[in-house]
Parts: sequence; structure tokens; C-alpha cells
Amino acid sequence: MKKVFLVIGCWSLVHCLDAQSIKEKLRQAYQQFESDSQLRHAISSLYVINAKTSEVVFDKNSQVGLAPASTQKIIIAATAFELLGKDFRYKTEFGTRPDPEDDICLWINPSGDPTFGSWRWESTREQNVLNTIVNGLRQIDFDICKGVFVRVWNSEQIPNGWIWQDVGNYYGAGAATLNWRENQYDLFLKSGKEIGDPVQIVEISPKIHSLKIDCRVTSAEKGSGDNAYVYLPLNDTNAVIRGTIPVSEEHFKISGAILNPINEFISILEDSLRGRYKWNPTKPTLGILGNFGGHNPRVYYTHYSPTLDSIIYWFLQKSINLYGEALIKTFAYQKLGLQSIDTIPANESTDTGVVIVKDFWKQKGLDENELNIYDGSGLSPLNRVTTHAQVEILKYAKQRPWFPYFFNALPEYNNMKMKSGSISDVKGFCGYHTSGGGSQYIFSFLINNYSGSSSALVNKMYKVLDVLK
Repeated sequence: MKKVFLVIGCWSLVHCLDAQSIKEKLRQAYQQFESDSQLRHAISSLYVINAKTSEVVFDKNSQVGLAPASTQKIIIAATAFELLGKDFRYKTEFGTRPDPEDDICLWINPSGDPTFGSWRWESTREQNVLNTIVNGLRQIDFDICKGVFVRVWNSEQIPNGWIWQDVGNYYGAGAATLNWRENQYDLFLKSGKEIGDPVQIVEISPKIHSLKIDCRVTSAEKGSGDNAYVYLPLNDTNAVIRGTIPVSEEHFKISGAILNPINEFISILEDSLRGRYKWNPTKPTLGILGNFGGHNPRVYYTHYSPTLDSIIYWFLQKSINLYGEALIKTFAYQKLGLQSIDTIPANESTDTGVVIVKDFWKQKGLDENELNIYDGSGLSPLNRVTTHAQVEILKYAKQRPWFPYFFNALPEYNNMKMKSGSISDVKGFCGYHTSGGGSQYIFSFLINNYSGSSSALVNKMYKVLDVLK
């Protein structure tokens, strides 16, 4: 019996010494990291806990709110699993209804599905969706379509705090009630042979109906990468592309944000129907929430999105901002339901979604002021989140039945399962790691206002996190 106690005592001593060693190694590694010239004018925070015991392993500035960039997506993903459920699916209904003159109108009832027309699933691919809608119309006896009636939530796609340089580009696509192709189009550019030569647009895919694009991009040195940005118009229909791409490129791709996905979808649907029906190409009528114009539609096709667990997989893996913006509006929409509301003030759905997120985590014990957020993706530089809050949310997720889907969705960097985040002068990582000795850690690591290159900073952050291995 004494030998048994001796073995247990020795194991406990080794475990305590190992924990102390990790804490000391982290302290030393972080001290060296903070003294680096890239952090001279920066603020940083690292919070690490033992996943099994919740013991704090390291804490520096864990109660200081910092811009989280895309690491904020773990908050929205966890909230979505809790509020919507892993099997939640968006639906988009298509039907017909008579207008006051008894002509036929196509009626669409969307729900904010960010995957509608996406290339990431076979069932959502653009042509598959269009074929199904058109084939369904063949079963309905009518010759003339007088227009399209689309139900909407509100008119504001872009949340507060986004910057102009972002909103014209694919990663700055706002969420509408009806989204199409992830609200993204691709531009293919041809550069000159010499630095400074003008760049030409050689292809736009798909065709954009509601936007003219003025290319003012120039050619830069070989290997300089994509430094071209689309700037959306403020008061007309002309967008401008500025910046540079490398010389001697024949088909260089950049991607922009579709300004009006509802109109684009209607235009593409019109192209698909041309020759099959008489079509009055009027602009779509946008109805607010429950307003159907006094006529009940006949639904002939309902399109369902992939399940939420699959949506979250791509949301975290590829850091798709549109998905986060759609989800946070969905929280508001699901709470409001189809109440008899004539209108929603501009941006109310995003703002309401933010309140719902903060209130949910407040009920779980978090100080709501640790989640000072303005959007669902982390793109806004106004967002401020603490590393403590992120770790607590990751810890909560680990206890939930949907955790395997959440964990699987996290990308892998530096041989660690963690979400990364980057906006101007902001870098972050948060996630999980199991050491070679079997110790499980949850961590969040945020840096704001660093100088120098992002790649150099990332390598230094990895060096600190390597202590957990």
C-alpha cells in the first residue's frame, strides 16, 4: 500500500513540476516576444488555461478589449450552434401569385441564406439552382410573367464600422435577404510587360448587370502579388479598381463584392427564362417582412441550404465574412419571426443580432462588455473582444454535444487547431492544443498595432505557442 501511495505521490509531483515548467517557459517566451521591435508600439494579450481543470496557465492583458479580426468568428459559430442548432437549414421559397390585374408574378421568399448559389456544395451550385427553378415553372400554366416580388428584411447590407476599401471586395460582401454566389464575382486582368503599364479587364464572371467597372490598376514588379482593390461607387453605378498586379499576367484573378445580389439574381434568372416565357423585365418589387401585397402565393419549389454544421465548417475554414454577417442577422430574424412589422430601421437586424449574442453569453456568465462587437465576421476595426472571453467561449463549446463539428471546422496552423484573424495591423489566433505529454490547453492570442510584416510576427507568435507543445 505504501508503494501505491509513493507512486501516486511521485506522479502528482511530476505533474505539478511540469505545470510549473510550462508556466515559466510561457512567461519567458512571452517576455522575449514583448521585447521585440515589432511590438514597440503594440498592445498584446495571451490567455491560456488547462482545458481539463480550467487552471490559468498564463494571463497577460486578458481583460483588455482588442480588435479580434476573424478570431471573432468562433464567437458567432458557437452562438449559432446554440441558438440555431447544428441541423438548422435556411430555406428559399419560390412561387407565383396574381397581381391586381390577374397577371402572374414570380414570388420569392428568401431567409438570408448565404450559401444560395455557392460553388461549395453540389446542391447550391448556380446552374443547379437555376435549372431547378426553371424546371419547376414548366409545371405551372402561365405565359407571361409580369415581374418578381421579393420579401426582404431591410435594405442595409453593410454593418456599422466597415471601411470603404473593404466593402467593394469579395471579403467585404454584405449580407442581404437574398444572397447569390456568396455575393461575389471574379475579375480577370491582363497586365503589361513593363512596370507602370496599364492593366486591362479581360473577363468578368459572372456577368454583372448593375455595375460598370473602371480599371485603373497598373503593373508592378514580378512577384508583387495582388494589391488591387475594388472601390464601390458612392453616388453612381461606376466602380473603380485601383492598385497593382504583377507584370506579364494574362489572366490574373481578383474578386469583388456584388453590390445588389437581389437584382443580380433576378437578372440571371431572367436570362435563364428568356425564350421560355414572356417576361416583363421590371425591377423586382421588394416587400417588407409579412407584406405580400394582398395575395397569397402558390409555392412550387423550396430550396434548402446545407445544414448549419456544414455552413460553419466553411465559415471557419475559409473565414467567409458573408456567412458571419448572415448568421448574426439570422439570430435577429429568428427572434423577431414573421411579426406584423411594416419596416425595420436601417441596420436593425445586425444591431439586434449583436444584442442577442451579448445577452446569450451574459447568461452564461460572461461580462457583456467583454464582447464589444459591431458585426458578425470581425471585419470591422471597431470590434473589441477580450482573450478571456474567447477562451471562456471555447471552453463552453468543448462541453457541448456539437463540439466535434465545431472542432473539425477549425483550421490547422502550426500543427494546432485554431482560428486565425487578420486586419490592418491586427493578428490573432485562438483555439485548442494537446501537448505531447497529453496536457490540453485552450488559448487566445491577440496583437494590435504591430509594425513590420505580418509573416514575421506570425512566426514569433508561433514560437510562443510552441511552448504548449
